[in-house]
Formats: sequence, C-alpha cells, structure tokens
Amino acid sequence: MRRLVTLSGPDALPFLQGLVTNDVLRLRDPGIVYAALLTPQGKYLADFFVVNSGAELLLDLAEAQADSVLKRLNMYKLRAQVQITPSASAVSRGLGPAPEGALPDPRHPALGWRHYGVPGPEAAVDWDAIRVAELIPESGIELIPDETYILEAGFERLNGVDFRKGCYVGQEVTARMKHKTEARKGLVRLQISGQAPVGSPILMADGREAGTLFTQSGGMALAHMRFDRMEGVLTAGAATLRRA
Repeated sequence: MRRLVTLSGPDALPFLQGLVTNDVLRLRDPGIVYAALLTPQGKYLADFFVVNSGAELLLDLAEAQADSVLKRLNMYKLRAQVQITPSASAVSRGLGPAPEGALPDPRHPALGWRHYGVPGPEAAVDWDAIRVAELIPESGIELIPDETYILEAGFERLNGVDFRKGCYVGQEVTARMKHKTEARKGLVRLQISGQAPVGSPILMADGREAGTLFTQSGGMALAHMRFDRMEGVLTAGAATLRRA
C-alpha cells in the first residue's frame, strides 16, 4: 500500500533538497526521483519517490512509513513556505507498454513504470522475483529504519543518492562511507535451498553469524552479509545457502 501527499508552496523543493539523499532540484516536469530520509547518524529512516506529475508535486510513500515521515517533515518545516496535504491521486505500476503520463521507475528498468492520477487496473506481477533477480531492497524488509545504511543497501546503484548535491540530514556519514572506507557488508544475492523466515540469521559452518536472510524467490535470496563470511555452505534455519 502507498500513500500520496502533495507538497505545495514556493519552498517545497528547496525544503526537500536540504533533507533527502537525492537532488530533487533536477526534477523535470514531469519527472520522478528516488530518495531516502536518514537519521543524523546516517541510518535509513524511509525511502520514497518525489514526483512532478505535471499537475502537482507528490511524495509517494509506503503506507507503513507515511505517518512517521510526515511527522518528521513537519518537524523540520519550521518557517518554510511548504504545505503538505493529502493527494486525491492514486499510484499504479506495471511492466510492458505504459499508459499515457506514466514515468519509468528510477531505480531499475526491470521495475517498469509508475502512473499517478486516476487509479487503474494492475496486472499480476511477481515483484519479489524481480527484486531478488535485480538485487533491489524493499522498505520494511531489507530496508530497516534506524539500522540500514543506504550504501550497503545499494542506493548508489539504484539512483537514490547524489554525492554532489550538498548537505542533507545524514550526509556526512554517507559521504564518509563512500569516500573513506572499504565496504565490508552489504546486500547480496545467494542461492538458497529450502526456506526460512525473513530476518533469520545466516550462520557459517563453525556457527559464526555471517548475515541476515531476507526476501526469497525462485531458488535465490536477498541477504545482508559480511563479505568475508560468504564462502562455503551457510545455513539459516532449515535453509542452506551458497554464494550465487
């Protein structure tokens, strides 16, 4: 489920620009940008789309995160001339030929298009299979508030962060991870035999914890792993895993 809200007022885009991970000032008419809101410590809080539909400026939010995001935006708003109100539009998404006015999902071509306006029918799509195949995290599953670092989750590859736009909340930590440290952990795709609940710890043969298991589909799984603990047979509950 998604929730759409409208941002209006002369400060709407500059207001977002100082808060989110991507450069929203380059948003076209129409256009769409994928971005995240972080804690001051650089940890993920929420991800969303900023959309210029041609008729209004929208935030496209996961319903489960919408209340907390809007509360935080209102906290930061202070004297900015920004109004945040519910939108009457609806979002639909799909693959293949896109309806008029649809926008390509900015994260990956395999995710097809998103359309904003009058709700329309959606064809059945196994989005989890696509996400696993293309290594795409989902809010509330692989993307965990107050825990995930967006670079470990692949946000640079998914066009969700801009390193030239200037300051935003959590920018210093994110930039330091990009430029000054070697990644030791991150989201990967593993072969899996069997199943285990999302969030199950992944263990090495000697019992040391190597990572956490997430979405599973078609004999493959997404996992957050320590890169130095991915060799050999791994286990998560009753499932066994190997490097893909």
